[in-house]
Amino acid sequence: MSAFASVTARRAAAAALAAGALVSVVTLPASAADHPRPERSKVQISAVQYDSPGRDDRSNRSLNREWVEITNTGRRAVNLDGWTLRDEDGHEFTFHYYRLDGRSTVRVHTGEGRDSRSDLFQDRRHYVWDNRSDTATLRNDHGRFIDDESWGRHHGGGRHHR
Repeated sequence: MSAFASVTARRAAAAALAAGALVSVVTLPASAADHPRPERSKVQISAVQYDSPGRDDRSNRSLNREWVEITNTGRRAVNLDGWTLRDEDGHEFTFHYYRLDGRSTVRVHTGEGRDSRSDLFQDRRHYVWDNRSDTATLRNDHGRFIDDESWGRHHGGGRHHR
């Protein structure tokens, strides 16, 4: 075999190997797409009833008609132990030993009551959420911002993060 034929054969082999490597790299993302990452749970403030229906007479019934709903839109449960829900005046509720199941919602009431899987109570004797304007802010157990919901003077300006 001549030197020229040997060089040509090596080049052809190298080209074939390079083409094979390129095809395997190009197909890698497609096969990775077949196995998506597990979905991360997303916890958010889904609703706020800041103006208790009826007269604001500070009865426990009226206080418990003021609430914030927290929803986990993911499939996996999230441990909310140490998470906080806070208003602009500094009233803070801390979740203790509570696990929010996937695709579930918990309602956090202002007044006193018996905690359950779907309802938690701040055990307060005064309203927390201002009827005119306020912001409910949810933070995780490391103090990192998770979500907020504003109304009143903040509502028209969109969401803000503190």
